[in-house]
Amino acid sequence: MGSKRSITAPGASHIAGQPSKRAKIDHLQTRDVAAAKLPTLIREPDTNSRLSSLKCLVRDVMADPEVATANPDVMGALSRLDEALQSLPTFQHPPTSGSEAFRNQKTSGLSPFSEESEPQLPRPPAILDDQLQKAVFTHSACSGDSNSNYDRLEILGDAYIELIATRLVWQRFPGIPAGRISQIRELLVKNDTLAGFAEAYGFDRKALVPANYSDQSKRWIKTKGDIFEAYVAAVILSRPEGGGYELAEQWLTSLWLPKLSGLGHQKASLRSKEALAQQVMARNVKLEYLEERQSIQKKGTGTQTFFIGVYLTGWGWTKRHLGSGQGSSKAAAGDEAARSALLNTSLIAEITARKRRDLS
Repeated sequence: MGSKRSITAPGASHIAGQPSKRAKIDHLQTRDVAAAKLPTLIREPDTNSRLSSLKCLVRDVMADPEVATANPDVMGALSRLDEALQSLPTFQHPPTSGSEAFRNQKTSGLSPFSEESEPQLPRPPAILDDQLQKAVFTHSACSGDSNSNYDRLEILGDAYIELIATRLVWQRFPGIPAGRISQIRELLVKNDTLAGFAEAYGFDRKALVPANYSDQSKRWIKTKGDIFEAYVAAVILSRPEGGGYELAEQWLTSLWLPKLSGLGHQKASLRSKEALAQQVMARNVKLEYLEERQSIQKKGTGTQTFFIGVYLTGWGWTKRHLGSGQGSSKAAAGDEAARSALLNTSLIAEITARKRRDLS
């Protein structure tokens, strides 16, 4: 709310404790000088943002068949406006918050791919085709032509990324079960991961999308992921003579390796259960693998940790606890529990002694 202004009758003397007219003028001048120093990006509407919104709105209205038949003069005017807007340079998507605006202003002299701005990221391969370059960053609502927006590109890019990620996990962790390959691949290709890469490279700030499109968090994450997928496809398609796939694979591998390194060692196979069964099992003897506590969902990774214990019923025992383990799946946790039991050599020796006695 604005401050209240005191009204003084002509000729009235200044009342003690209230500011004089001179003090008010000085205060207003000081406030105006301070306001003038605020970043223009925050104080004033962004012209590119308005033009970007207008461009999308015009395309959206022109796509409505009722508008097309209602008034030919209006449709003609829209067509001329659309043509004028298309001739303008590609607009950048405006920052969605004040903090982003200040950050963008501070780094405005740098390319989004500058090593100074993102020293930890490998430089992305260039897109060698201008039309593909423009399409990568254009939402379908801002261009009805499927060759001028990223809808088709992101489908192809998604397939390339899935293949490259699968091959990388396959090669880095030889012999791990198929289910674990899928889990690790999901860490690499999910929207949160790809959207993070897109934002780090500044792809989101180059995007031509409808006004206020970034207001919905989930939708904006999906959009940033789509743009990244489209970029990968465009890198490959813009090199019809070859070499684009290998270039994209090298780039993605460099981006993903830190995530894979953080996973640590992955067991090549699950064999401890078989080894334990060979040691202790016989007719009417049972090994049970039971959850010992509720699994834990790891924030930001999409993976779970399971906790399994192995219990023996037979040879004079009922549900005797042999060992416990944890892992990214119930199978992996169960195998770890069996391995824990096998490492308890005195316990295994006691069980096998009873087994020999009862079978003799």
